[in-house]
Amino acid sequence: MSDARTAVVTGAARGIGAAVVRRLAASGWRVVAVDRCADDPRVPYPLGTRGELAALAAEHPGTVVDVVADVQDLPALRDAVATAEERFGGLDAAVAGAALMAGGRPLWESDDTEWDALFDVGVHGVANLARAAVPALLRRPEPREGRFVALASAAAHHGLWHLAGYNAAKHAVAGLIRGLATDLRGTGVCATAVSPGSTRTDMLTATARLYDLADIREFARHQLVDRLLEPDEVAAAVCFLCSPESSAITGTVLHADGGFAG
Repeated sequence: MSDARTAVVTGAARGIGAAVVRRLAASGWRVVAVDRCADDPRVPYPLGTRGELAALAAEHPGTVVDVVADVQDLPALRDAVATAEERFGGLDAAVAGAALMAGGRPLWESDDTEWDALFDVGVHGVANLARAAVPALLRRPEPREGRFVALASAAAHHGLWHLAGYNAAKHAVAGLIRGLATDLRGTGVCATAVSPGSTRTDMLTATARLYDLADIREFARHQLVDRLLEPDEVAAAVCFLCSPESSAITGTVLHADGGFAG
């Protein structure tokens, strides 16, 4: 077996997840790229497709394996982790990138459908990946350098108008990571989160629709960099946290938000 490291990445068909897969693969990692590749009837916009996920894997033949699995399905995630171990000999990092956007009205006018979508995918999905991946990370021999990285959001730290459910879900991700890192104390496996700001993705386009904005660039005014972020910029932060060089960082959130949360 080579010395190359192996990761599982969810929400991989497009956006920040796809950018993480590309950046890891370009750095010599082997990656199991996971996405549900199906729409969710609880949200009014299309999600990543099977074609997008397959095209991503085709960019890196032999290095990236595409797996269709829903983060709400714990056995399916365990199968994806098993694929990483069987194909590449083990697991060194897991990146929880799958999430949904829902909202557009005050909390007291929202319903359980919206809330459940945000938490089932964006919070339970992170917990499910941890349940599936952490045992594999711990199967690596000591001294370990395993990494679990979740995508939170600037919304975890800053209230957003008519997005209270999304605020709550992303705040839950940050809390989950702090607890997970404490559970992993002394194992050599670190748990962190990255909170992106407004990033040029399909999810941001969906957010613009909730606000009736004609141009997603209007979100840039919230960021000190005075522009939208690109997915690869956020992926750079995620991939650093996946690396052995991030060994001093655990139980916390890295803000890759262009100054959004201040």
